[in-house]
Amino acid sequence: MKQLLFIFVLVVFGFVSCKTVPITGRKQLNLVPDFMIRELAFSEYDSVVRNSPTLSLEDPRAQIVNRVGNRIQNAVETYLTENNLNKEIKKFQWEFNTIKDEMINAWCMPGGKVVVYTGLLPVAETEDGLAVVMGHEIAHAIARHGNERMSQGLLINLGGMVLQEALKEKKQETQLLFLGLYIVGSNLALSLPHSRMQESEADKLGLIFAAMAGYNPEAAIPFWQRMARRNQSRMPEFLSTHPSDEKRIKNLSVLIPEIKAKYYRVNNSF
Repeated sequence: MKQLLFIFVLVVFGFVSCKTVPITGRKQLNLVPDFMIRELAFSEYDSVVRNSPTLSLEDPRAQIVNRVGNRIQNAVETYLTENNLNKEIKKFQWEFNTIKDEMINAWCMPGGKVVVYTGLLPVAETEDGLAVVMGHEIAHAIARHGNERMSQGLLINLGGMVLQEALKEKKQETQLLFLGLYIVGSNLALSLPHSRMQESEADKLGLIFAAMAGYNPEAAIPFWQRMARRNQSRMPEFLSTHPSDEKRIKNLSVLIPEIKAKYYRVNNSF
């Protein structure tokens, strides 16, 4: 009973704590204070950078990452200002690092701490391609997707605690069966669809930021086509945290003309 009361209070608090994602207007659950998320993110970021072969700014690869990052940062700040979200700007302490690793990846911690792995650069091919990826990762931070995922995880874990309490008088085999079904059902019904939704939001926001920074959003299609060729063994979309490559490319093909017409700033001052 105490667990049920606690989760009820948390859900009510969650509705009060709902935020709005920029552009999409979607309401999202944010149970964890932003300052706490940033503290955790900065600590993890410092640990990764400290224990990784990070390139110096004398390396041309690091210079490219910093140049693209700084231009997207300026675009983000311009976007936030134009949309009356100036107060959000001070929540970010931007930093861009390039790590020497064949991993084809990049990420942005809440608060603006960005890492790009050198393995991504040949796949990106150009600064436009790199801007597609960095814009996407930065968009996750701008849209508070990290907080949302952590909040959803808290609710799922608490739901599991309530279910476990309700089944405590049942046989152990029955408990394990029902708990297992709960975990699978929670992921398929909540976590995975929301993750795919977040990926789609980050695709859109990221392209807007890249376009505002002066990078051609049309570079997104060939980039994701190159990624698709590397993901031949991809699992079905309903079991994945990301949209299928085909669906992502199709959605971007619809978005790009509007984004390019509205946000592409060739002669930008960044």
